[in-house]
Amino acid sequence: MNHTSTRTDQPPPGGSAVRRAFFASLTGTALEWYDFAIYSVAAALVFGEVFFPSEDPATGTLLAFSTYAVGYVSRPLGGFVFGRLGDRIGRKKVLIATLVLIGVATLFIGLLPSYATIGVTAPIVLVILRFAQGVGVGGEWGGAVLLSSEFGDPRRRGFYASAAQVGPPAGNLLANGVLAALGLLLTEDQFMSWGWRVAFLLSGVLVVFGLWIRTKLEETPVFLAMEAAEKRPEAPIREVFTTHPRALAAAILSRIAPDVLYALFTVFVLTYATTELDMSRGSALAAVLIGSTFQLFLIPLAGALSDRINRRLLYGLSAAAAGVWPFVFFPMTSGGSWPLLTLGVVVALAIHSLMYGPQAAFISEQFSPRLRYTGSSLAYTLAGVVGGAVAPLLFTALLDAYHSWIPLALYIVITAVVTIAGVWLGRDGSATDEEDPLGPPAAPADAADRSVRPDGAATR
Repeated sequence: MNHTSTRTDQPPPGGSAVRRAFFASLTGTALEWYDFAIYSVAAALVFGEVFFPSEDPATGTLLAFSTYAVGYVSRPLGGFVFGRLGDRIGRKKVLIATLVLIGVATLFIGLLPSYATIGVTAPIVLVILRFAQGVGVGGEWGGAVLLSSEFGDPRRRGFYASAAQVGPPAGNLLANGVLAALGLLLTEDQFMSWGWRVAFLLSGVLVVFGLWIRTKLEETPVFLAMEAAEKRPEAPIREVFTTHPRALAAAILSRIAPDVLYALFTVFVLTYATTELDMSRGSALAAVLIGSTFQLFLIPLAGALSDRINRRLLYGLSAAAAGVWPFVFFPMTSGGSWPLLTLGVVVALAIHSLMYGPQAAFISEQFSPRLRYTGSSLAYTLAGVVGGAVAPLLFTALLDAYHSWIPLALYIVITAVVTIAGVWLGRDGSATDEEDPLGPPAAPADAADRSVRPDGAATR
């Protein structure tokens, strides 16, 4: 199909604009993931006792992780609502709205009375606030990716898009760091009574900082071109499902293994280390902190590496490594050695980085620029429902049922196979995608005549 290129006289963004967009994408996402991660850690360590008291600790943990899952289940709503708005009214406005939504929800969680104070109302309100958090995160990721990648050089899309990917480990690092500091400064009773709330209340300060950064940004050149040409999509959700079905499937499947692997080694590992390995909460948190610190550097490096070698090949090989590592990790840590636990978490999160760094670019380049926010958000959120949402619940249930790590490792293998299939279904991006932001991708993933060379590159 011939397509007439539509261009504008918008000058290319300068280096300062690119740096501001990269920093805003990174810091804004980190702040939102601080909110999300502080909940994840609290669900593993605190909420079972505070909001879901039960004579059986395993039951309390399962109930707490069920609220963790709500944050993933609600993401598709955020993806549908904010993804559509991002392609209709602009990236910047939506990113400000998502930051406010998740920040306010987190602040209210910090103020929520416990089950002992207001009874069953406490867990009900907690679920509602967690739902709001998930809606905000569901609308955040796609916009954060586009914010940096659409300002940056399309030949370095892997690196620039990775700014949003650094947000989760940075937020996780900050969240775990705050909780670890509180755990060291307070007694167990003080921490369980009110100390954990401090971490949630800090969110208010962080959100003000994030808003200050994002309000100073300009809109991305791609959206400005769409707006100037009056070519914004009228029904972006319908267009994605009808014109990009293979692209959407590839993007969804590619996210499964990274989500589940991350849930295992940043959330469930806290429960596993304290209950199965008899380690202290502080020791388990320290291991995750160290692994997350390495990710701050490994994720952008992996994104940059994917600009130099085939992105899909790197992604697929890393997914295969993810399927193998649990068979090393669990036997290695069975003796309860903290150094070995830390090494295992670091290696696992390094493997995750090799998938997660290129992931943002891989997913966004599956869709035409005018549908990127919607397509990327839908893929991100729908994958989260079947990936990260149920992972801690399944890990807990499998361990409780079989008292063995082998079912957990086999679960990771299955997710790795699914992700490799998604990468195979996808397409390789092209720097020329940016030359015509109103047209289709250079080589649509749904094209019937698509073939793949042995090195993984798409041909026509």
